[in-house]
Amino acid sequence: MLSSFISGAEHIYLACGATDFRKQAESLVAMVTMKFKLDPYSPVCVFLFCNKNKTAIKVLRYDKNGFILASKKLLEGMKFQWPKTEEEVKDISFRQVEWLLEGLSIEQQKAHRDIMLELKNTCY
Repeated sequence: MLSSFISGAEHIYLACGATDFRKQAESLVAMVTMKFKLDPYSPVCVFLFCNKNKTAIKVLRYDKNGFILASKKLLEGMKFQWPKTEEEVKDISFRQVEWLLEGLSIEQQKAHRDIMLELKNTCY
């Protein structure tokens, strides 16, 4: 369900480390602007935040005349594989978001990489 808020975004920014989940849209917008020096008003950007316990995430996105703030809270015993580095923001792919929502790390060592084939390089 959260992937529908993220689809079509050109940049998906993941705020590494924990975010105070008492913050609402206005505070998260201020954090994106002042701490990460990014433009939260860009309609092609999405921002992801995680709580201290790694059991919930928030998705922030600008939508023409306001902000959408969606959240997901995991059931007991589950955690997101969230990067721990504080003060950092990562630009990740939609595929990495899918891994994150499935409980996997965004840095999959054994994932298949994308390969661009051209007709002239194939021998079928």
